[in-house]
Amino acid sequence: MRLLQQLVAAAAATPHRWQGRERGPSPRWSRVLPGRYARAVIAFRRLADLWQRCDVVLRDLAFALLLGAAALVPVLHGKGTQVGDLPTRPFDALAYMVIALQCLPLAVRRRWPAVCLVLVTLGFAIDEILAYHTFTGIALPIALISAGAHLERGRRVAAVLLSVAYVPLAIALNQLGSTERLEGYVVFYLLLVLAWGIGSWLRSTRAAEAERRRHVAEATRTAERTRIARELHDVVTHHVTAMVVQTEAARYLTAAPDRLDATLSAVTDTGRRAITDLRHMLDLLDPGHHTEPRESSTAGDLHALVEQTRQAGQPVEFTEEGEAADPAGSAEFVTYRVVQESLTNALKYAHGAPTVVRVRYGEKEISVEVSTEGSGSRAGSPGGSGRGLAGLRDRVDALGGEFSANEQAGGGFVVRAHVPAGSLS
Repeated sequence: MRLLQQLVAAAAATPHRWQGRERGPSPRWSRVLPGRYARAVIAFRRLADLWQRCDVVLRDLAFALLLGAAALVPVLHGKGTQVGDLPTRPFDALAYMVIALQCLPLAVRRRWPAVCLVLVTLGFAIDEILAYHTFTGIALPIALISAGAHLERGRRVAAVLLSVAYVPLAIALNQLGSTERLEGYVVFYLLLVLAWGIGSWLRSTRAAEAERRRHVAEATRTAERTRIARELHDVVTHHVTAMVVQTEAARYLTAAPDRLDATLSAVTDTGRRAITDLRHMLDLLDPGHHTEPRESSTAGDLHALVEQTRQAGQPVEFTEEGEAADPAGSAEFVTYRVVQESLTNALKYAHGAPTVVRVRYGEKEISVEVSTEGSGSRAGSPGGSGRGLAGLRDRVDALGGEFSANEQAGGGFVVRAHVPAGSLS
């Protein structure tokens, strides 16, 4: 029973790095407590932070010295672990060496757990053979827990060697007149195995937590890369497609200088808008660059988007019903992206074909429909990768809306989206 209590105390005394940041008093308490207590709490937290920044060996050394000091208290003499039930021997100079051999190695129990375990085990064996029964016997389960938790290599070898070494210790105690029966030695061995198992469980828990954090970090990076790729696709593809189509059309306007000049001016304006959007996106991605915040593209910018598409040679009929929410939120931004990608596809696959854009603002959702007839031309337009429509579907689904993109019965293509309103960014 005494050893079991010591094992519980050892488990409680072992620091758990896997638990993350230790909890301290809430900062709000310092505003509620009187000034004297508030200053005491703040001072305590500063000391705790300073202690956590100390080297792990220094922190473990403090615990080792505390355990050694406790073993020197007269009332605790002979109160340690007793294997073999040999009569307790009075303390002498050798007893202090045994105490030091069991306590001081605990300072490196996390830095060099194998060294700590060997020295503590040796000290424990001498302690039991000489029958000092010092209070430092608790160091053995602590060393086992630490080895199980922090030993990186040779774990099985260490377990086998310790198990084999336990047999000569039991034989030596028996020859010295031990009255312990076989089942007593077995129970003590199982308690030591339990201490090792506690350390192994702490190790596996810490490893599982590290793996979970790695997966979370990887998922976060993947989501961020996907978001950046989606934004680049939405911004670059539309502007570049318009520039390619406009440049291709300029080849046939050499006999009409006025129209050629207007077309080239439109290409220049489109390129400038592309550069502006790319710079703004790069500024947002660069954490060290401070830039003035700019409102996201919203449904209010749809008129400029439609006009730009018309300048690229695409006949677009645009109708709106209702009024957009103010301030603009995620729903309006997604609406803009749906119209932008749909008009980009119209330039790519049906250049010159009539295109109809209808946007209706309701109280609960925004409805978007972009339809294009299939009688246009793809001459000079770049091909697509399918990433745009997949990105739109993800955007709409993220807000709990509905999205569809299908061919029309009479030819052409139609994109429909129902985006829940009121999703403020």
